Amino acid sequence: MIPDIDDLVGAAYPTMVELRHDLHAHPEVSFRERRTTEVIRARLDDLGWTVAPTGLDTGVVATLPGARDGRRVLLRADIDALPVDEEVDVPFRSTHPGVMHACGHDVHTAALLGVAEVLARLDGLVGPTTLVFQPAEEGLGGARALVEDGLLDRHPADVVLGGHVTSLAPTGIVGVRPGVAMSRGEAFEITLDGTGGHGAMSTREGNVVLALAALLPRLEEVVARLATDGAPCACSAGVVSAGTANNVVPRRATARGTLRTFTPEQRATALERFDALLEQIARDFGVRAHAAWQGLTPAVVNDPTVTARVRAALVTALGDAHVVDLPPTSASDDVAELLERVPGCYLFVGGAPSDRPVGMHHAPDFFVEDASLRVMARSLLAGAIELTRP
Repeated sequence: MIPDIDDLVGAAYPTMVELRHDLHAHPEVSFRERRTTEVIRARLDDLGWTVAPTGLDTGVVATLPGARDGRRVLLRADIDALPVDEEVDVPFRSTHPGVMHACGHDVHTAALLGVAEVLARLDGLVGPTTLVFQPAEEGLGGARALVEDGLLDRHPADVVLGGHVTSLAPTGIVGVRPGVAMSRGEAFEITLDGTGGHGAMSTREGNVVLALAALLPRLEEVVARLATDGAPCACSAGVVSAGTANNVVPRRATARGTLRTFTPEQRATALERFDALLEQIARDFGVRAHAAWQGLTPAVVNDPTVTARVRAALVTALGDAHVVDLPPTSASDDVAELLERVPGCYLFVGGAPSDRPVGMHHAPDFFVEDASLRVMARSLLAGAIELTRP
């Protein structure tokens, strides 16, 4: 007789919390997650999983054969942190200045290690299972690097399942969405070139600082009225640069940011508007404007059939009141690289506490509570048990 899954998750919960606190206190940015990788490896070795090379310097892939026939399930978590200085006053606050788990990847990693503990104790719950602890999601390059290195050739899967914790929903709520769930993300770098000169003698003509100041608030025009099921597309800059002295107007200014769209049609419209905006800024200020683009990640698209099965399993496991249907989000996630190749489902698990305000993802005051670990692990297990069946 198989024990109750909630009891198994409950037994693993203290270790999940301990791991989450350790990872949160020692965050590492994309492709530098060396300590994190060692922590994951050590835990999986202790649990008896077979740890396989990833082909990269960081990240972990592990397999369990399973004691029953069934579909091959790949469970994915991301492991990297962000270059953000933490402002949350918790005992396990980041000990690395300027680096923080500001998006919940510590929760993803610890929860999947909890799933690994349960499956190692009762591998008859599922068929052949692969765990992927992926580096560099925030740089939106880790998943592609793993795929290009042959991850899915060495570890073929019939279905992919993963989840993201969110500070936008209370703990206990799990959101699902068939179809497009997260946006396509791509990066741009705008370069403005002008005449430069003495700050006391500058004019509007050729002034790249004035041109940049005029450009930035107009980036939102690029995606005006572009939305999917009420979720707006987004275009914004996160890094701007101009000048070296307070009395010198520089010859060059730059802005780096991202464009997020849900459909090819939206992207085509946004790019057309983007080019037109740069041309207008160039004319208005007598500067030269150029944009370089880097495609980062496709949209996250959940397979409708897989998602329906996962949703039904979540309702059984958590109760109908705890499972909600979500609109898409303009954020991006490179789990899309896996979902483009293998049908699957990406969940959203609430983690906002009821007794304190918390910040947005990627903000210094971002926080989700430990209790979200239990919900994440329970959700991934429920989905994996359902999806392993033919």
